[in-house]
Amino acid sequence: MGVTSVSSLPGSQEPPALRPVRPRVTELRLSAFAGHRRAVLPLTGAFTLLAGSSGSGKSTALRAYAALARLAAGAELEEAFPEPGACVPERARPDAQRRRGFRIGCTADGPAGPVTLDLAVQVEPELRVVGERLTAGGIVLLETALVDPGRRAVQAAWHTAGSAPVTRAPLPDDRLGTALLPLRVSGRTDGQRQVLAAAEQMVVALRSVFTCDPRPSRMRAPVPGGCGRLLADCGNLADVLWRTRAECGRRHAQLVAALRAGCAVPAADVVAELRPDGTTRAFLERDGGSRTELARLGDGELRYLALSLVLLTGPGILEVDPAGEVPPALQALTVLADGFDRCLDPRQRAELARLAVRMGEGGHLTCVGAVADASWAAGIDGVTVVHLDP
Repeated sequence: MGVTSVSSLPGSQEPPALRPVRPRVTELRLSAFAGHRRAVLPLTGAFTLLAGSSGSGKSTALRAYAALARLAAGAELEEAFPEPGACVPERARPDAQRRRGFRIGCTADGPAGPVTLDLAVQVEPELRVVGERLTAGGIVLLETALVDPGRRAVQAAWHTAGSAPVTRAPLPDDRLGTALLPLRVSGRTDGQRQVLAAAEQMVVALRSVFTCDPRPSRMRAPVPGGCGRLLADCGNLADVLWRTRAECGRRHAQLVAALRAGCAVPAADVVAELRPDGTTRAFLERDGGSRTELARLGDGELRYLALSLVLLTGPGILEVDPAGEVPPALQALTVLADGFDRCLDPRQRAELARLAVRMGEGGHLTCVGAVADASWAAGIDGVTVVHLDP
């Protein structure tokens, strides 16, 4: 998959002068990753839909984004890419040393301007980083290369612009070097401060990611009380609803309004109750006072409820790993939703798209969804569609 096309629906263009205050990823590059070749996916709007038929690489793109996020949070390569062999392009031939791998990257915009990250990973004969480059303002701020295959390290050089133009040192070959720079760069020169600003922007932009795929089968039964943070499959939805209703009346009212707009039978409220056995179950209260337990809701209603809750909350409620050293006001949450429109009727799809756009207008949330057909989004302001089919 090499060439992508983009259709920007009304309202989806962001003037260049309005650079985001909160760092966010504006482009994902899959130079050689699984079925993608030289693919450039723009993620400039508040809500982006990756559209394409089965096998076009929608889910693969979301997995690549999520893997970069894990690396930015400090994960090792094996954790970020649990099945690295699937990331290697199918027709990639090994070189003379029998090496094969993949290449991915992204661009993050923010106060430091556009910052690009490109990463080359060797999978065979062993998993390791073999090259990384961080660039901003036309200057290479960090560059690493595998010099000695016998050592579990890469040789790194970062911009100094002091008495020496660069500083050289080894870095581990199983981690993202950009995420390690704050521990290695002193920030004494203007060049070093530029490196730190760019690295921090990239890490913050990547790190606050919530990968979401609500599973209705796991949302119907009462759930044990826990930490009150929503899991990726939304299986603990009832426990989280109990927390959000008690802690944030304004957001809960917005959730109820979203349910009224998207459910066939109008909802007056959604409530959760603690049971004597320590579990929690949730109900949808209908107009007229009747209650419907979540177990009786259809798959579409449950997915709509879960996705609405995801879009209306934040890192304090969702099971994500934000950058703790950066104030929440300077971070943006990115929601990755594979099969975004699965089981949803046309009204529910449109309402969720409008909600995603509205929540993204303040700059604190970006949503990237994968769908087979995005024609239903035509006419919804603020939606950008990236077509992956050739």
